Amino acid sequence: MSLLSALSIVCGLMLQLFFSVLSAQYCVPRKTVSYQSNLKLFKENGFFNYSTMLIREDLGVLLLGAREAIYALDINNISVQKDRVRWQVTEEKQRECKYKGKHAEVECRNYIRTLHSVNDTTFYVCGTNAFSPACDYMTFANGRLTLRERPEEGKGKCPFDPFQRYSSLMVGNDLYSATSINFLGSEPVILRSSSLALRTEFKSSWLSEPNFVYMDFMGESVDSPDGDDDKVYLFFSENAMEYDFYRKVAVSRVARVCKGDMGGQRTLQRKWTSFLKARLDCSFPEPSLPPIVQDVFLLRHKDWRKSVFYAVFTPQSSLSQISAVCAYTVSAIRDIFNVGKFKTSVAVETSHVKWVMYTGEVPVPRPGACINNVARKMGMNRSLDLPDKTLQFIRDRPLMDEAVHPLTGGPLLLKKGSLLTRIVVDSVLALDGETYNVMFIGTENGYIQKAVNFDGEMFIIEQIQVYENPVAIRSLSLSSSKGQIYVGSQSGAVQLPVSDCSRHQSCEDCILSRDPYCAWDSSAERCCSVRGLSADSQSVVQSLKDGDVSECPSPDPVEAVHLDLVPGNNIQLPCQPHSNLAKVHWRFSGLQLQTNDKYYVYSGGLLILNTSVSDAGSYVCDSVEQINSRMYNKTMVVYHLQLFSEPPLPVSPSPGTTVTKYSIQGYTVAATEPGLDGGNEVPPQSENYSNTGKLSRLEVAVALLSLLCLSLIGVMLWFCKRGQWKCFSFVHSSKRAEGKRPANDYVEVQNRNSEIKLLQAEAGRPCTANNNHTAEDFKGNGAYHFQPSARLEKLAGLGLIHDESEI
Repeated sequence: MSLLSALSIVCGLMLQLFFSVLSAQYCVPRKTVSYQSNLKLFKENGFFNYSTMLIREDLGVLLLGAREAIYALDINNISVQKDRVRWQVTEEKQRECKYKGKHAEVECRNYIRTLHSVNDTTFYVCGTNAFSPACDYMTFANGRLTLRERPEEGKGKCPFDPFQRYSSLMVGNDLYSATSINFLGSEPVILRSSSLALRTEFKSSWLSEPNFVYMDFMGESVDSPDGDDDKVYLFFSENAMEYDFYRKVAVSRVARVCKGDMGGQRTLQRKWTSFLKARLDCSFPEPSLPPIVQDVFLLRHKDWRKSVFYAVFTPQSSLSQISAVCAYTVSAIRDIFNVGKFKTSVAVETSHVKWVMYTGEVPVPRPGACINNVARKMGMNRSLDLPDKTLQFIRDRPLMDEAVHPLTGGPLLLKKGSLLTRIVVDSVLALDGETYNVMFIGTENGYIQKAVNFDGEMFIIEQIQVYENPVAIRSLSLSSSKGQIYVGSQSGAVQLPVSDCSRHQSCEDCILSRDPYCAWDSSAERCCSVRGLSADSQSVVQSLKDGDVSECPSPDPVEAVHLDLVPGNNIQLPCQPHSNLAKVHWRFSGLQLQTNDKYYVYSGGLLILNTSVSDAGSYVCDSVEQINSRMYNKTMVVYHLQLFSEPPLPVSPSPGTTVTKYSIQGYTVAATEPGLDGGNEVPPQSENYSNTGKLSRLEVAVALLSLLCLSLIGVMLWFCKRGQWKCFSFVHSSKRAEGKRPANDYVEVQNRNSEIKLLQAEAGRPCTANNNHTAEDFKGNGAYHFQPSARLEKLAGLGLIHDESEI
């Protein structure tokens, strides 16, 4: 073997190992489901921004707020519109908005941002109203939507800017909202609109240029041993006050207020006396600025202490493409606020303020606490009774010192690629009697990631393309009882089921999908939903944690594809793995093939270079997938290459030689052999480069490969020094699994020349087939085209491939 070939193999293996180290901790969807035109889609020409949703299962409708319109859609099929009301801005409002410097046709419209239920048939709806927020009441009865058309002031209830992040919540008849109350968006507020309105202080220590994300209610007074109050939790990001940095750094926060808060008597009049906030921790594996929370979903438990907030985080820097999902229990957040240390500001010599942990005496009752049994024993039954010392403390120190840490100590899910945007979570009772929390996560390019955690192992079942064109998912709603997901974006709303078990055609595929919604029914020979099935059903198979396919019937033997082999050609044998998590292994004559100067193995097939008589035989493509410690092998395709045996065409051979011509796909291939009479061999055709040029290129290639290998060794040693040895586990297990190959059982079929692509090796000969075939994207979304790699370019430089179009 030449020095260049040896270096190519070594560097190729090191590259594979290096990228395995980098990608081992990031989740990859097992399957990619392309856009299907039969998805239930709703959109109307001339209307945009379908991003505000309210599910009313009792009324059988999905209320959808868009720009200047509100729709009542059939909850079972949102492509069916039951009714619609228009809410347009007046010409006067639009003109005023335009005079203030806003875009007349984009910003100076009425974007529906608030949609809440008031009672069985009445709703409260607010819109931006051309940067002059307004609210109104709306009813749905007898299949008709009716807007009262008596708008009221919406400042503080709805944002001015239609594209500003915002959150609101209706608790009883009280509206809790988090937005800005001025045109410029410079006065953020957390407001309760009721007979006793309360808001936050206009101090940067309370809110510093926040982006509000999510708000929800938690009934913590139920079965509370200390007589605590119900809470409203708010998630947002803001500029950090606690970090000394040369520029503004954003951090993610969780805040809470008490439902029974009435403000203070003298201090904090009509202000929250219970406002506390803490930083949310969700550490990324790479050194980076704190990630920013983008969306939150509360998965409720019958015991509210076990309820969990699932949050999506994205990086601050646009250079990073890592997203994460972290989970936080209500108990963990509650403990930080109830017993945690506070931060306080201190002046330093440089005349700026530094925030440090407060070590002094904390007043009693505890600042920021709701009225509970401790306060009642002291004669304080309302927040109006709290002493000024307690109120002054919380007015100046609303920030907790300790961060809220995730339930699992770190991210549940790490994902590279298109950033995550929205999340909903469903609880599914599987056949093993356990309940699994399945996450549905929207992305900025219009996909839904469906993921589940199996005892610490994060598994993305599939990613589903819900929009034909890449568009960011702006809202997600879940109807667990209906088993439906509703997706909103700028261009339209889409409805899809939580699972489509019919997508899995075989027993193996159904089991390996590890979808808690699906199981294999051996009697019906189909993948079916687990709803309504009992765990003791003898004909139903499900293996979520192990992916054990041993109960599946043996697959049918794979038919062999017979192909003709013409010595001297380059041949490409296509083969796709059965999932994004699988690797392709090739076998020939009982040996596993590796990339070298003869073979090039890639994710979409095998390339055999400069074929000879010895290359005839059977080539078996196995798709190998690892599930925990199990290795699942599936034979995808078998090719049988046999020498082309067409009789020679009559020619005029040179003395002492025999010339045989073959006709392949419209081209004549001539093979020249020495005569049997001992004549001289015909010299080979002249190369299109000189020996001197070949030698210099070889020296350059060797030098570059040597430098590449040394660089890779250095980078890998650095990774290992940082404790990344665990990333090598899959590489080791893959090598151990090489000996576990299925038997080479196949059925021979007739020649299929149309399925093979001959890559002509002669210079100047036109390529008869385009081998830049479309394949599934195993690390991103959608499809991509196979492009010749640097390895193939090196082969071309050695004269094995003369035309890039041949690859």
